[in-house]
Amino acid sequence: MSAGQLTDPADGFGTLRQFARRERPLERCELCSVGLAPGHPHLIELERRKLLCTCDACAILFSGQGVKFKRVPRRVRSLPGFNLSDPEWNGLMVPINMAFFLKSSLENRVVALYPSPAGATESLLALESWNDIVARNPILNEMESDVEGLLVNRLGYSRGYSAAEYYLLPIDECYKLVGLIRMHWKGLSGGTEVWRELGEFFTSLKARSVEVSSERQDASQEQEESHA
Repeated sequence: MSAGQLTDPADGFGTLRQFARRERPLERCELCSVGLAPGHPHLIELERRKLLCTCDACAILFSGQGVKFKRVPRRVRSLPGFNLSDPEWNGLMVPINMAFFLKSSLENRVVALYPSPAGATESLLALESWNDIVARNPILNEMESDVEGLLVNRLGYSRGYSAAEYYLLPIDECYKLVGLIRMHWKGLSGGTEVWRELGEFFTSLKARSVEVSSERQDASQEQEESHA
């Protein structure tokens, strides 16, 4: 091998440094095009249920009850005392043991969606079934239309190794869950990767959540009854 064919180690490290210095394309606000920081807020376009990445300034403009867009909140609340029986869950006709529910202000109804390898799939939901669940879980009256959802995770519960999990959370977290399943699902059973991703998602969700005690839910129910 001639001297001209030898590679100087310093040149090799220099090439690696050039790759390391290359920045990812900057994510930009979908309304004003300003660069976005990690953890930026989201808006939801009500008609299409489409999430938009925005800067803080644009998000503030839609912090109220918007007509076209609404700002997605950040709070995550876990509901350990949530009351949902097995027959009620089965009556919702959700084909897997995970779903999220949101109130659509445009359609004036509650929408039930479950994640699948093809994306978010809607399931028919009778209004009477939802009203029965709300009657025993009045915390659901605090769920903001369009921008918050009730996430139900009964995957571990159905297999007998963990309790069912219930969260009131931002709707972008629900769609993040849908994206994880769509991206990582392999074959018929999903594969080990998607189950690992799901475990990490719910571990992070629990760590970021504020627990709503059953006492507070009971107090909320008493307040509802006093105004009836």
